[in-house]
Amino acid sequence: MNYALLCTVATLRKLDGRPMPDAKLNSDTRVRILDVSERQFMAHGYEGTSMRMITSMAKVNLAAVNYHFGSKEGLLREVFRRRLTWLNSERLAVLDALEERAKGAPLKPSQVLEAFFGTLLRIGEDESLGGMTFLRLLGRTLTDPAEFIRTFFATEYAEVIERYKLALFRAVPDVPKAEIVWRLHFMLGAMSYAIAGTDILRVITGHEMSDISGKEEGTKSEARRLSERLMPFLLGGLRAALPQFADSSNRQQAPLAKTVRSKSQEKKK
Repeated sequence: MNYALLCTVATLRKLDGRPMPDAKLNSDTRVRILDVSERQFMAHGYEGTSMRMITSMAKVNLAAVNYHFGSKEGLLREVFRRRLTWLNSERLAVLDALEERAKGAPLKPSQVLEAFFGTLLRIGEDESLGGMTFLRLLGRTLTDPAEFIRTFFATEYAEVIERYKLALFRAVPDVPKAEIVWRLHFMLGAMSYAIAGTDILRVITGHEMSDISGKEEGTKSEARRLSERLMPFLLGGLRAALPQFADSSNRQQAPLAKTVRSKSQEKKK
């Protein structure tokens, strides 16, 4: 094939949107590096994962990693960004749909938690979104994030967290906003710890999670079993009675559990 014909084919491929062979090769290499890095960072942590480990498993050289990601920090950010882009978009879409159906009325606390935490747990059942590998990586990173990744998460989550905070404020209007923020903090911590892995369960009980699950429960995916146990726990924490402070203004606040029950009873009347 002569040079003029090659140029013509190249131009046509650009025009019809088909990637050039080099572009596809670069894309495949990039995805392979991200997949390997996700598994290695999950298994060994950020500090415990070396670039040599990644390049060896991905069958690329260090120059390829630097070309696509610039540095080890840049690589970890991209590992998270490709999953969090979907997660953040899906969380906002689910919340938008719920609020549209509510037609201006506040959502139920359970709806807000299911939209936020339930959407995250769905990743565990979908390997195309990272599956349990990504969930464990996210949980382990959130429990002890490096400064650069803490800043990254704060930026990535900013819009989503703000929207869900406002939804919770409306869902439980009788609870001080500061208390809701505290409880969101506790729920995020419980979620991070739970998805990081079940090693501590083996330490406490001497058994794997599958060993202490019922026969029927043992047939479900790990993500499903985790969701069925964790979501009621998180909702119970949100609905717990308010702490009694020395400040009388805080003591006058009605317990959250009582408030939620009272509202449901009023609807039945």
